[in-house]
Amino acid sequence: MEKIIIDENQFLRTISRISHEIIEKHQRLDNIVIVGIKRRGAEIAELIKKKIADLANVELPSIDLDITFYRDDLEYAEPDSKSPTYSGASSFISIHNKEVILVDDVLYTGRTIRAALDALVDFGRAAKIELVIFVDRGHRELPIRADYVGKNVPTSRSEEVQVRTLKFDNCYEVALLSPTK
Repeated sequence: MEKIIIDENQFLRTISRISHEIIEKHQRLDNIVIVGIKRRGAEIAELIKKKIADLANVELPSIDLDITFYRDDLEYAEPDSKSPTYSGASSFISIHNKEVILVDDVLYTGRTIRAALDALVDFGRAAKIELVIFVDRGHRELPIRADYVGKNVPTSRSEEVQVRTLKFDNCYEVALLSPTK
């Protein structure tokens, strides 16, 4: 069973709100790098980057980050795959002494974020890393928390949260999928 919990208007308002929060929290934006975790996290990061550009008239550097080989659950995530596909980062930007805004679509166990933090080490030593999560569904296995949250959605472990984006799903929405009985 599927329930739309965030429609397109709410989705875009959430992007706007998070962008405003980032601007308000940072006195200066010239030391920020936005890093989106591929796939949907990268698209959400791009939306935030564009909104910040509109609001603050500043173009922030960004990276689309592939964390495939940094995962500790790869054999469980893709059990039928003979070898995982790694697409790398969209570009190399040093994050040394930069304030990094790390963006992902759903925060669940925390393992994706842990992998992203490991991957970021390859880009330098950041002065600070903040986490933007579009949907926080709980059930953490690691001590990870977001600095900016689009929406907290209490779920059961049997439910699934799907953040849908224009590039991958031809729409902006978030769906909660429950197992059928």
